[in-house]
Amino acid sequence: MPTDNTQEPATVGKTCFYQGENHTHPLFRIEPGIPCQEAREQASELMGYVRDLIITGLMDGDQKLIWASHYLSAMAKALLDDAELGMMKK
Repeated sequence: MPTDNTQEPATVGKTCFYQGENHTHPLFRIEPGIPCQEAREQASELMGYVRDLIITGLMDGDQKLIWASHYLSAMAKALLDDAELGMMKK
C-alpha cells in the first residue's frame, strides 16, 4: 500500500531480517507502506512474546524457546528500523 506525503509516515521497505554468518542471508524484507504506528505496535507485540519466551525458556531450560525469542526480536527490530526510516523520510 504505497503512501504519499499527505498521509501518515509509512515503512519504506528497505530493512531486511538477516540470518547466517555475517548476516549475509536475508530471509525477508519489511513491506513498504505499512503505517509507522502500526509497525511499531506490531513490534511491541512481538517483543512481548519475546519476553514471555525468554522467561519460559530460562525457567524450563528450553533452548528452543530462547532461539525463537532471538528470531522474533530480530523481526521486531527490522520493523522498528524500517518504521524509523519512514518517519525520518518526511
